[in-house]
Amino acid sequence: MNDNTPSDISLAGRPIDLTNCDREPIHIPGSIQPHGCLLACDNAARVVQFCSKNAPSMLKLPGDPLDQRLADVIGSEATHTLLNAVAVSGSRPRPALVFGLAVNGSQFDATIHRYDNRTIIEFEPVSQRLGQLISVSRTVVERLRTTRDADRLVQQAAMLMQAQLGYDRVMIYQLGEDGAGKVVAEAKLDGHESFRGQYFPASDIPRQARALYVQNPIRVIGDASYAPVPILSRDPQAEPLDLSYAHLRSVSPIHCEYLRNMGVAASMSVSIIIDGMLWGLIACHHYSPMILTMAGRAAAEMVGEFFSMHLDALKRRHAREAELAARAALDELLVNAIRYEDAGPALHSRLPQLADLIPADGIALWFDGSWTTAGHAPTGAQAAPLLALARGLSEGHVFHTDFLSEVLPDASDLTAMVAGVMIIPLSKRSRDFMFYFRKEAIHTLDWGGDPNKTYETGKFGTRLTPRGSFAVWKETVRDKCQPWTESDRRFAEALRLAVVEVLLFNNEMLAEERTRAEIRQRVLNRELNHRVKNILAVIQSLVSRKPEDGETLEGYANALRGRIKALAYAHDQVIRDEQGGLLSDLLEAELGPYAGEGRPIHMEGPALSLDGRAFSVMALILHEMATNAAKYGALSRPGGRLSVTWHIEASGDCRIDWTEEGMEGLVPPTRTGFGSALVEHSLPFDLDGTSRIEFRPTGLVAQFMLPARFVADDTETAGPRPRSAVAEGTAPAARLAGRRVLLVEDQTLIAMSLEAELQDHGLQVTGRAATVEAALAMIDQDPPDLAVLDVNLAQEDSLPVAECLQGRRIPFVFATGYGADFGAPAQFSRVPVVTKPYQLREILQKLAEAEAGLT
Repeated sequence: MNDNTPSDISLAGRPIDLTNCDREPIHIPGSIQPHGCLLACDNAARVVQFCSKNAPSMLKLPGDPLDQRLADVIGSEATHTLLNAVAVSGSRPRPALVFGLAVNGSQFDATIHRYDNRTIIEFEPVSQRLGQLISVSRTVVERLRTTRDADRLVQQAAMLMQAQLGYDRVMIYQLGEDGAGKVVAEAKLDGHESFRGQYFPASDIPRQARALYVQNPIRVIGDASYAPVPILSRDPQAEPLDLSYAHLRSVSPIHCEYLRNMGVAASMSVSIIIDGMLWGLIACHHYSPMILTMAGRAAAEMVGEFFSMHLDALKRRHAREAELAARAALDELLVNAIRYEDAGPALHSRLPQLADLIPADGIALWFDGSWTTAGHAPTGAQAAPLLALARGLSEGHVFHTDFLSEVLPDASDLTAMVAGVMIIPLSKRSRDFMFYFRKEAIHTLDWGGDPNKTYETGKFGTRLTPRGSFAVWKETVRDKCQPWTESDRRFAEALRLAVVEVLLFNNEMLAEERTRAEIRQRVLNRELNHRVKNILAVIQSLVSRKPEDGETLEGYANALRGRIKALAYAHDQVIRDEQGGLLSDLLEAELGPYAGEGRPIHMEGPALSLDGRAFSVMALILHEMATNAAKYGALSRPGGRLSVTWHIEASGDCRIDWTEEGMEGLVPPTRTGFGSALVEHSLPFDLDGTSRIEFRPTGLVAQFMLPARFVADDTETAGPRPRSAVAEGTAPAARLAGRRVLLVEDQTLIAMSLEAELQDHGLQVTGRAATVEAALAMIDQDPPDLAVLDVNLAQEDSLPVAECLQGRRIPFVFATGYGADFGAPAQFSRVPVVTKPYQLREILQKLAEAEAGLT
């Protein structure tokens, strides 16, 4: 190992002091605490290879247990019980608990776990209050569950844990981003000084100790003056016994010295772990020896785990609420600021509101050569070095430091006033900036105890006292502020984007934005032209298909309509921006036009939904793949086969495999067209995914990887695919036979085709109108029984006709290429909608629904 590792095994058995305690191998102390004993066996738990020196006397063994069978040492029944417990606990090394285990005529509470190819068993005196501890723990958990504020939860946890466990003092100790800790809550007996608000340097909890706190969330010291019990082994070459997960593990003598210097005789800590990281500790102190039983530790561990999860949930909720509030403030800024011809006055006037977005002591704005401040902030003269620093930073990037004097060592007037700064660039040309300032960290101290109290010191010196640690922390953070958090940086970036948007709206950047908009429009036009040509080519190929032998003209026409309908559905999905949809729906829509005709298409995968952005990108990609397969690939010739499968990888990403087979001598194209470039580059560029295409002699093979953040498992909520409420029969036509229908449609071919089909099914068409005026005249002269209204009529819409029909209680349906979300007024929310291109059965079904809706 080296100095970068959490601990150094080479230090085992050597003196530990303040110069090397950060590398002390605390996971292999070679000893345990004396309130229990330990046996360690091989991984199968057959033979005892290690034992604590006190094991023979505590377990009433007739002799040395080393190299003896475990069943012979503690009895076959006890061995069987322990092995069952460790089997149930699974593969994790976390110890399994066994209460009231009978060993050689006595009862013990025991733990067993496997780690590092060894089975470790710990024995302690049996717990006497197991039922009471469970009852109290349930009460504590319920009290914590009802708390809905994170800060109050922390305060409540300290008081409830003290009541549950009976320690003289319980503290909630939070670790900052820089590793330093702070006592944020405390419950104590009267007469003891308060440690609330006290800070401790990161070095108070060495790296290897932090790692152990994550692995093993419970650490108990029954007596800070205990004499360690050595662990014995007959094999002098045996690797040290790793006690990372053991409850009896002996602790560092430096930590015991620390406790004794404070007069603490016993301690216990429960790790607070959030997102797999050590957020802090529930630290308990007692001023006389106190051994917490195994049942007490288990209860404390369960309460600590619940506290960690509840605290995580509350903090996430609070962070979300703060983010929403910040977004609302930014939205208000945008709405109000764009009303100003000059954005400068809008920003200056809202400086106090902007100051509330990020925790800081002061804020300043440099805009168009003017310096404006609010709160604790330097003057324009003092800020001159800071402005020079800002102008030299990379454009468009937020800068932050909690140690400004290190960045600007010659700016003593400035750094004497503020210790940290966050610089937010607001524009590129004029180099405008916003600054958030923080004071030196020790100036924000909320000390809850007597700063003049002294402590006894031991052989390791005055460093190992609360005041000594506090003094070290003060030296560590001298000239530094509290570190800027990830949340601070995220809000700063959001603020930068919002203000830049305001400035773009109000200054010369509008001209550049118009130029970029023209370029984007040209690209969109080119893409649209390409897609329309592809769609027309597919429709042409569908129309050119010769009917199968024995196929009727009606069957051929129905099949053609269905394929064109599927193409239209797929085209609609490209304009989705937020809703997204099921991947399977998209694939069926894109491949539906090519199904049948001896060209098998296989699709298989779980119900996965894509968000709006991914749905739009994949619609483009799959459309290109389907079109190319129909033009040149497996769907373009007899015997071709296409398989599309998808699944979720272990990483959470979605993998889509597209495999074409049944071809011979396929040759890769010699040049890359627009469509091929779209398939290869849009997924990596837009979604940070991957696209891979391989041209094999037997067919094209492609793989697409969608990042997990764009994909959701929709297995539980995805029901069967929606089907038409009307079967292929003539039930709707039979119900509507003889009805007189008005057609309002500005496309003559569509109107003529629909008129002929309606008449073929027993309905009468009273007239065809291409304008609102003509439709209203027809209704006035010869009111119909039903009507079909195209929403968009050249330069107008048909809503006035709809109002007239509704006033006369004449049922009607809307027909539109926009689908049901075309934005109809609320008064028409119950009017049936048919999406173009439609089939006759859909028109008949919707007309029947419209008529039924008025009865």
